[in-house]
Amino acid sequence: MTTDMSDQEVMTQVADKLSEKNASVPRTVIDEVVREEFEALAGRPVRDYLSVLTERAAKKRIKKLSKAAA
Repeated sequence: MTTDMSDQEVMTQVADKLSEKNASVPRTVIDEVVREEFEALAGRPVRDYLSVLTERAAKKRIKKLSKAAA
């Protein structure tokens, strides 16, 4: 069964998950990173893995931001 989620729902779900794992990073930063990564991928023809790809790309950027802030 396929669940159709809106773009905003996908971004919120990804941001929620990343916020739990990166408590030291402000939520506003996570939301911005997730939005930017989502928008970079959203124009692709296949959207089946959009949430996974967005999460992966955002996680990499957040990790770099965390290291730079440390």
